[in-house]
Amino acid sequence: MSKVKKLIGDVELTKDLSLLLIIGGLYSLSVALSNTFVNIYLWKQSGEFKDLGLYNLSIVVLQPLTFIVAGRWAKKVDRVIVLRIGVMFLAAFYLTVLAIGTDASKFILLLGALLGVGYGFYWLAFNVLTFEITEPENRDFFNGFLGILSSIGGMIGPIAAGFIISRMEKFTGYSIIFGVSLGLFSLAVFLSFFIKRRPANGKYWFKRIIAERKLNRNWRLITNAHFFQGLREGTFAFIISVFVFISTGSELALGTFGLVNSGISFITYYSVSRLLKKDQRKKAILIGGIILYASIFLIIFNLTYPKLLLYAGMIAIAYPLLLVPYISMTYDVIGKGWKAAEMRIEYIVVREIFLNAGRIVSILSFLGVVIFLNEERGIPILLLCLGIGHLIIYFFIRKVHLQST
Repeated sequence: MSKVKKLIGDVELTKDLSLLLIIGGLYSLSVALSNTFVNIYLWKQSGEFKDLGLYNLSIVVLQPLTFIVAGRWAKKVDRVIVLRIGVMFLAAFYLTVLAIGTDASKFILLLGALLGVGYGFYWLAFNVLTFEITEPENRDFFNGFLGILSSIGGMIGPIAAGFIISRMEKFTGYSIIFGVSLGLFSLAVFLSFFIKRRPANGKYWFKRIIAERKLNRNWRLITNAHFFQGLREGTFAFIISVFVFISTGSELALGTFGLVNSGISFITYYSVSRLLKKDQRKKAILIGGIILYASIFLIIFNLTYPKLLLYAGMIAIAYPLLLVPYISMTYDVIGKGWKAAEMRIEYIVVREIFLNAGRIVSILSFLGVVIFLNEERGIPILLLCLGIGHLIIYFFIRKVHLQST
């Protein structure tokens, strides 16, 4: 026990906190194994940036719509059940991919819809459970340690998947990896039965929490920041993996990219979660945003695989610096908001709507470029425009002031 304490610091690990971390870790490993390669799987079948854009657009459109429904269900039924439904939809996505095989590119909207619905239910429940199970004193630890688990998954997943896929004929390796992801999501469903049931009651005040932006300056600033977070994430979430594959033609090279990124992320998440103090949060967000924007200049001119690996290293330092304090500040703002205990679900839903609104604008912009403009010239300019999103976060966050209680 003393060794565990030395590793995690002075944090009490409750049963529900531990289970939520394990479920989050399983989710991260499954996503690391498969999600990057789903885009490559579709790219190899279609070869069209437009199809990738439509697939990812269907995800980010269905996700916020599902959040609204999932929020109502979580208020009327139980957050743990909503989490379970989300994981089941994610499992259904992989079952569908396995069933349709090499015809997957013909069903991009269906696949994206399944993933979007799964993400919506999963992340609504996971975020609400995070808010309920953690306290302000251990949120940086939770977010940091979840980042560590994500990084471990990111180290194991892509390189293992890349190795398996590159050693198999045609699409056989993809089927194996998607099958493993299905198994991991099934295990997450099983573990969710051990989390204490968390029923809710009361009216679903979704529209009231949107209106709260006019009354609560901190809430307005946080939601605006989330829109700009989504502005970068929408396109960057899938285009970088395609760049790696185009520049190398190798799934193993893509796995190596993921290994480098997650290996450095692992160290950075651990350091940030242990060392970052509350009064350093805003400075860390600014530094992370600057590094993230600077990294784009590596990939818009004379794209090469070594440059992509350097890019992987830079964002692996930047994201933990930005996300650990940013997520913690978001929950702190919600925690001090109007009727936070009663309306925590509504706050999470509204936050996700702004995040996904940014993603939708991002992918629509991407589709506009690849359909109406020259891809080779248009995409680099687009990335410079969208990539500033995480840096803009700071200019909202710096105005957030949380009163001590």
